[in-house]
Parts: sequence; structure tokens; C-alpha cells
Amino acid sequence: MEIPIPEGDLDVLVIGEALIDFISVEETDSLLEATTFQRFSGGSPANIATNVAKLGGRAAIIAKTGVGAFGQFLKAELQRAGVQTQYWVMDARVNTSIIFVSRSKKTPDFEPFRNGDFRLEPGEISAEAIARTRVVHASMWPLSREPSRSAVEKAFQLAQAQGKLISLDPNYSPRIWPDLDEARRVIRHMMGYATFTKPSLDDAQRIFGAGKTPEEYIALFHEMGPRVVVLTMGGAGMVLSTGDQQTFVPAQPVKIVDATGAGDSFWAGFLVALLDGNSLERCVLFAREVVGRKLARMGPLPDRVDRDEIYGAMGR
Repeated sequence: MEIPIPEGDLDVLVIGEALIDFISVEETDSLLEATTFQRFSGGSPANIATNVAKLGGRAAIIAKTGVGAFGQFLKAELQRAGVQTQYWVMDARVNTSIIFVSRSKKTPDFEPFRNGDFRLEPGEISAEAIARTRVVHASMWPLSREPSRSAVEKAFQLAQAQGKLISLDPNYSPRIWPDLDEARRVIRHMMGYATFTKPSLDDAQRIFGAGKTPEEYIALFHEMGPRVVVLTMGGAGMVLSTGDQQTFVPAQPVKIVDATGAGDSFWAGFLVALLDGNSLERCVLFAREVVGRKLARMGPLPDRVDRDEIYGAMGR
């Protein structure tokens, strides 16, 4: 499938949560056993913007935080990584959202304390930012509450009208969005705007229920609208689907040190490779290489990731 790449001086504009990740120093599948935590810049869209910048891409973010130390830390961390933050909203009426996360080789345990992230308003979506970018990306977190749900929809509507690519992460969690019926309605509606989506097998099972085959989950996502679906299944590999064709890609053998943020690393790698003009299959292979580097270290990717070295590793 050929994906036309729109014009823009920004590669990726992310919209949604920027928050503080407190990740446990101890390796544990449950926060019950975690006693010590280390602070990181977090939030899936913010992580993706950071990873795009680390890969040499041009990324910007629209997000809302408080004006205190945590909000200042987050904005400074993204600026240090090379993310453009002129569309960032700091609001003295809100507190910056935080989340405690277990360091785990499996899907991490987490407990969020949300405030500022979902208070992003439609009027705070910059039309200039949408016009400048080639890809607009968002996740389930801002869709789970208003007014951020309407803010994301406004961004998607502007992006669709201008022929931009739209990327939507179906990272649904009942802890963030306990009303599953509402979530399904909103996800179905918002997926109608999306060009790409990348569910994990866990995401698919939480949204559609357990017991289906990977092919059935992929078909359900395509029915909602995205032209390209990448289903990731951890150590079992991943499936790239364009609707009429599916390609299985095995996972790379890697010693997992920290799985937190692996999905965000994949998204960033996939989008950067796409905007480099690669085929969808090569985009998945590039993303797999980026994920391998993330899984092998504690915390985020290094400050700079050599894109050419990754392409070279793919060739080998």
C-alpha cells in the first residue's frame, strides 16, 4: 500500500498527556512490592514526541500541565530532547498529572493521579501547529474525559481537512476509562479519522474481549476505519495489515530490562521510518530495532539514537 506523505516542516505533532512517570527501582509486576521510585518524563504522546526527536525527527506537542516544578520539569525535558514546545499550555489552575509504574518485563502495573492532562480544551488546539505537521498523533488518555476528548477531535478534524496523516493509539485501560461501553463508542468514532493504529494484543483484548484470533482483532480495527493496523504481540511478534494483505514479523530476541515505554518507542520508529519514505514492511522492521534498544535499558531511549545505524542493522 502506498501512503502519500503530506507537506509540513514538522514531522509529528502529538496531542495529549504529558505527565510524570515515577518508575519503581525494584523489578516487580505489582506496585504492592515497589518501595522506591525514579522520576521520568512520561505520557505516551510526550514519549513519542521525545523518541521522534531522539531519532532526528522534528516533533512538537500540544499538552497541558500545571505551572509548578513538575510542569516545568516536563517542559524542560522535552525541550532538552529537541521537541518543540511553543504549543504547550501551562495553567496555574491545574496540577501536573503523575503516574506510578512498576518496572516489569510484562505489561507494567500502574496507578495514575490525573489532573491537568485531561483539561486541555478545544480552543487550545493550534491550527498553525496542525498546518505545519505531516502526522498528528493521539492516544486513549485524552479521549477518556472531556474537554480533552473534544480537543483531540478538533485536531483530527483539522488534520483530516488538510490531508494530514492521523495516528491513534488504542491503549485503552479500564483504570483510566472504567466505562467500557462509552469507551467502545468513542474509540469507534475516533478511529474513523485514523490512518494508522497499533494495538497491542492486550489493548485488543481489553477493547473487544478475550478469545479472538489475531486476525479477528485486526479485522475489528480495520472495520473502524484505519487503513493500516499493526498488532504487536510481545515475544510472539507482530502482524502488519493493510486490509487485503497481512505480514507477520517475528520479535527480536532481546534480554528485557524494562518494558515501560516499548510501545511508544515502536510508534516513534514506525512514524519516522514512514516519513523517511520506507515501505510499511520496512517501517515495522525499523520500529522493531528501536524497540529492541528500548527493552535492553532502564528508562527511556538514549538522548540520541543513530538512525543510520538502525538502518544498517536492518540490512544485516
